[in-house]
Amino acid sequence: MADNSIGTPEQLRDPNYTPPIGTAIPLGIQHVLAMFVSNVTPAIIICGAAGIGFGSDQGALGFPDMTYMIQMSILFAGLATLIQTIGLGPVGAKLPIVQGTSFAFIPIMIPAVAGLGTAGLGGLMVGVMLGGVFHFFLGFFIGKIRFALPPLVTGLIVLMIGLALVKVGIQYSAGGVPLMGTENFGTLEKWFPALVVVLVTLGIKFFTRGFTAVAAVLLGIIAGYIVAYFMGQVSFSNLPRAGWFNVPTPFHWGFEINWAIIIGMCFMAVVSAIETVGDVSGITKGGAGREATDKEIAGATFADGLGTAVSGVFGALPNTSFSQNVGLIAMTGVMSRHVVTIGGIFLIACGLIPKVAAVINTVPINVLGGGVIVMFGMVAASGISMLSDVDWNRRNMVIFAVSLSVGLGLQLEPSALQHLPDTLKILLTSGLLPAAGIAVLLNLMLPEELASEAAPGISGGMAGHRYDADTGKE
Repeated sequence: MADNSIGTPEQLRDPNYTPPIGTAIPLGIQHVLAMFVSNVTPAIIICGAAGIGFGSDQGALGFPDMTYMIQMSILFAGLATLIQTIGLGPVGAKLPIVQGTSFAFIPIMIPAVAGLGTAGLGGLMVGVMLGGVFHFFLGFFIGKIRFALPPLVTGLIVLMIGLALVKVGIQYSAGGVPLMGTENFGTLEKWFPALVVVLVTLGIKFFTRGFTAVAAVLLGIIAGYIVAYFMGQVSFSNLPRAGWFNVPTPFHWGFEINWAIIIGMCFMAVVSAIETVGDVSGITKGGAGREATDKEIAGATFADGLGTAVSGVFGALPNTSFSQNVGLIAMTGVMSRHVVTIGGIFLIACGLIPKVAAVINTVPINVLGGGVIVMFGMVAASGISMLSDVDWNRRNMVIFAVSLSVGLGLQLEPSALQHLPDTLKILLTSGLLPAAGIAVLLNLMLPEELASEAAPGISGGMAGHRYDADTGKE
């Protein structure tokens, strides 16, 4: 609910209004805290997949490469946020949009870097950069491709993202990939802090209100961190190695062309662009009570692409608008883009200080796993929520069934494609791309069914059944 003491209702709905600085600063930092864990988690996951994260030999060195990627994720989330709020000509929506590292790209990135160490990161970052350039140009015609991505397709894509990631939360909570196959994997000692995170997160989410509820995952991880500390699972030995100031270096891990990553990034850019359209619409509806303009949607898409391209140059992962901050604006009623600008500046300051990333590295992997279980489960649940808008006739059920079966099946049994070239193998075993590609093609190619052909004959459930209140029959 809006606080009228910091501005009139008209002012609070105006993106160009600046609340009193004493209120604007905490509101801006609140936006950062709401997205902080989600922003750095992808970097930790990708470094773990590459073999330079938790449990790797880099632990003795203070995880320098993972620290750098976390640092860049914070820094360029802040920079991308400023591009959105302040704008560069037509680039940027000039709305209170918080940018951050996207979960959506993780299923594409994991198989591309798995076990390669820093050698795989050069190709990844070039893919991020070129995918960002492609994303930028989507801004010129984003409105014209929305027809190809109805809720059936977008809901399936988001569901597949969640399904591709839920395994990560379980692996982390049980001790992480390095411990798999050992007696230490899955012990109660590993699981207990992770369960504390889950339980505290649920308790805060459902029994508190306001910002506390919005930051439930962050507070849950803090609770799990405290428990892990008293269990002797937290080490600060690497903190002294981290410096107080560092600047990003271009192509930190080299320059390499990896077509599998480039193709995957370009495809996911379309998905990310559609997500941003939804976020911009949610912000203008929730904060200002109006529809987003074409200029705002195009500007937001331009900023998404530019932020991602610059991130790739300096070693960060793809950026997108963060949906949790959309809800925060609706909750506070403060539409000021300058408030979010303050949050972006705070992120940039943290990103230039390696000590911040080093502190994040002290969070045990099982504690992070508890938060990841909640976050990635919510991604899958969001996909299911989007699918609730679908008319489940026979046509749509077949599209969903075939897409899900092929995508999830290839993800669960990647060896089925062992004879394909490496580029195709990486793209298809993600599960996400084949599922999305099949859904888009079938949705465009298959004819629409008549209402009378809605699927009453499908066995096993209530699909297609309609209840007539007048006759009392289906």
